[in-house]
Amino acid sequence: MLPNKEFLEGVALKKCVTATYNKMQVTLAPHILYTRHDEMHVDAVTIEREGQPPRELKLGTFKLSGLKEVVVEDRQFEPSDLFDAAAEKYQGTTLLAVEA
Repeated sequence: MLPNKEFLEGVALKKCVTATYNKMQVTLAPHILYTRHDEMHVDAVTIEREGQPPRELKLGTFKLSGLKEVVVEDRQFEPSDLFDAAAEKYQGTTLLAVEA
């Protein structure tokens, strides 16, 4: 299964991505694409949920198969300090990660 090209573009170009997740519209700053249990995942900072900023910024894990109607936005993001590309969970599973 090929990774979603919108997420590849978002990670590579540090562009925000909008998608529907659990029937909610979310804007994400995707930091890394990787596999876990033979499924594609993206770790991303949620920038907006239903048009509102979150109470606190955090790095969340999203299964790509759960993200629908994905669109790359013309909106850049800066890599978050919350993201650590060297984290153990990414070892040997990373497909693409943002450059610091």
